[in-house]
Formats: sequence, C-alpha cells, structure tokens
Amino acid sequence: MQILTPHVYWAQRHGEIYLRVDLSDAKNLDISLQENNTLQFRAQGHGAKGDNEYKFSLEFLEPVRPEIKHKSTQRQVDIKIKKQEDRWWDRLTLQGKKPLFLAPDFDRWLDESDAEMELQAKEEKINKISVESRVRKDPYLGLKKGYLFMYNLVQFLGFSWIFVNMTVRLFILGQDSFYDTFHTTADMMYFCQMMAVLEVINPLLGLVKTGFFPAMLQVAGRNVILFVVFGSLEDMQNKPVVFFVFYLWSTIEIFRYPFYMLACISTEWKLLTWLRYSLWIPLYPLGVVAEAVAVIQSLPIFDETRLFSLPLPALLGHSLSFSYTLQLYLVLMFLGLFVNFRHLYKQRRRRYRSRKHKVQ
Repeated sequence: MQILTPHVYWAQRHGEIYLRVDLSDAKNLDISLQENNTLQFRAQGHGAKGDNEYKFSLEFLEPVRPEIKHKSTQRQVDIKIKKQEDRWWDRLTLQGKKPLFLAPDFDRWLDESDAEMELQAKEEKINKISVESRVRKDPYLGLKKGYLFMYNLVQFLGFSWIFVNMTVRLFILGQDSFYDTFHTTADMMYFCQMMAVLEVINPLLGLVKTGFFPAMLQVAGRNVILFVVFGSLEDMQNKPVVFFVFYLWSTIEIFRYPFYMLACISTEWKLLTWLRYSLWIPLYPLGVVAEAVAVIQSLPIFDETRLFSLPLPALLGHSLSFSYTLQLYLVLMFLGLFVNFRHLYKQRRRRYRSRKHKVQ
C-alpha cells in the first residue's frame, strides 16, 4: 500500500502547539515523540489521495514535553503538544525550509501580540475569579445598578426629547428652526447638563470605572458653553451655531446612555455597541469645532457688554475683558479634545479586543 503525507495545519500559543491533520476516519493511530524531539505520525484514513496509509515527521524548533494529547474525529486528527518553556517560536520546525505538507491553521492563528493579549485576558479572568471568591459580595450592588440604570434612562429620555424636537422642527421649518433652538430646547438641555454633573461624582464614589478627569473635562466644557456663552448672552441665543451644538450633543448621547443603561442589566445589542463606539469618532470633533465657533462668535459680545469682566486698578485700566479668559479656554478646549479622544479611543480598542477574545 502506498504511503502518503497528509496536509498538516499548525498554530501556537506561548505554551502550546496545535496540529490539525487533514485525515478523516483515521484508524490505527500511532503518534509518538522521538528522542531527537521529532514527532512521528502514522495512521490509516481518508486523505487527499483517498484511503491510504499516511505518515509524517516534524523535528520541532525547541524541546517539547513528551505528553501528547490527540483526538480523532470523522474529519480530522487534532494534536496538542506542550512546549518545554513558555515562549514564542519564530517557526515550528528546526529546519529552516518549511515542509510542503505544512501550512498555518488560520482558524486558530494568532500573532505574538494577539497571543499575549489572549494570555493576559486569561490571567485577568483567573485573577478575577480568585478575587471574587475571596472578596465578599457588595450588598448594595443591586441598589447601585438600579441608580445607574435610572440615571442613564432619564438622560436618554431627556436627550431623545431634544433630538426629536429639533429634528421635527427642522423638517417643518427648515433653516428657520436654527434661530429659535435655544428658546425651544434650553430648559431640557439645562436639566440634562445639570444632571451630567453626577458623571463626575460617580467615579469618585466608585460607582463606575470611568476616569474622573475625562468626565470632568467633558461636563465642565459643555456647561461653560451652555451656561456662560449661550445662557448669559441673549445675542448668542438666536444664532444658528446653537442648533449645531445642541444637535451634535444629543446625537452622541442618544446612543451612549442606552448603551450604559443596558450594561447595568448585563445586556448588549451589537448594533448599539457599534454605534456607541463608532459614532463619536466623527461627531465628537465636530462638536468641539461647533463649540469653538460659538466661543469665537461670543468674544466681541463680551468685549462690548463687559459682562464678567475683571475689575482692575485705575492705573492698569478699567477692567480686563472676559474674552481673554475665553481665548485661553479655546486652547484648553482643543487640549481636552485630545485627552478625551485618546481616552475614548482606548475604550473602543479595549472593548473590541475583549469581544475578540470572548469569541475565540
């Protein structure tokens, strides 16, 4: 009977090697590790050349443990081998040229960085289980989740009302709706942004894992625009920029708050997750640009009205215009954009890496 070589596919982790032999209905399996660190395989089965006896040998790049685990199915033979040392191999075999019958197993293939992430995720999971087994459960966990659920629900309803109101008025009135946005939605926006102060307090109380500094930057920045630039200057309240600022804010929040709301009850909608971690990429910078336009338009008004100006001694002049403070705020605004964008991008990357490891 002719002896042939089967197709063999391989993948690795830091501590293990996986081989998948493309041989169905394998019988008379003989798998052993020789003294020269060479794996010998022989079996009868159905391969690329039909029913025949197939065999191959692989001399590994580095030492492996003698224990070999294998499992034969109707479609293939799976082999798992432990490395002597937990380290990443540049290749599988000692010989530089790859055998013709050997190919990567792309179903299980990971590069070194992905494998390190997988290993880290496993260690974190083990540590989490270990800690949870030793740490007493929080008796107020249900109360905390209930509070966070209701907070996110209220914010979602508030920003949804703003978004729907502005959208309907835009379709009915067209560009005329730009000029009375503040008078029709300001009360609800005031309410939502005052509620948003809780997003700065919640991390301090340990209720959420979000960082305090990024949350403080966003809430403080929006409140400066809403209460100082728009709220204190009547001349700004009729400008179209109010529409664009409010519309961009509400568009981001009608996806962010329901995402966190569902997270409180351990529920996830994939489309909502994608929207929450993707929409902010174009909308957040656009929102900052709209806020910057609003600040720039308000500078001559503050110079003219002298509102919030700082009194100075007579020798230095009458007062220092508040517009200088806003000019400094413009610089800080774009610094905040960089900090928050970096923070949100890391969240997005971490989120999708964790989902990738769960799937694998």
